[in-house]
Amino acid sequence: MKQKKEVLILCTGNSCRSIMAEALINAKLSECVHAQSSGVKASGKVNPNAQALLEEKGYWREEYHSKVIETVLESAFDLVITVCDAAKETCPMFPKAVKTMHIGFEDPSGKALEEYEKTLTLIEDALLPIIVKELCEH
Repeated sequence: MKQKKEVLILCTGNSCRSIMAEALINAKLSECVHAQSSGVKASGKVNPNAQALLEEKGYWREEYHSKVIETVLESAFDLVITVCDAAKETCPMFPKAVKTMHIGFEDPSGKALEEYEKTLTLIEDALLPIIVKELCEH
């Protein structure tokens, strides 16, 4: 069995978009990729609307939580993806990162519930094919 590739989804607060992406990747691409998420300035809590949506879809796992960047800096990742513009600007240099990419998504925090659903769909449509191309087709 091939070893899974490691991907880090990086955001500012690690409460919504990056958690949604982490859950989606682990739910849909688990045969070849393991995802983690982190925040440059982690909020320390997961957005309850994002969590509720992920639970409803069956993607939520108890281990998902808002993590500060320091907890993952020493990990070896095959790919680091920033999903918000602020994180892209402040993305630290990873000592062991192979490749970094930016794929921005608007933050649905504070908006109507359907905006979370839209963001999740956008992440699935825009981000997952890139990860498959980068990490799964080798």
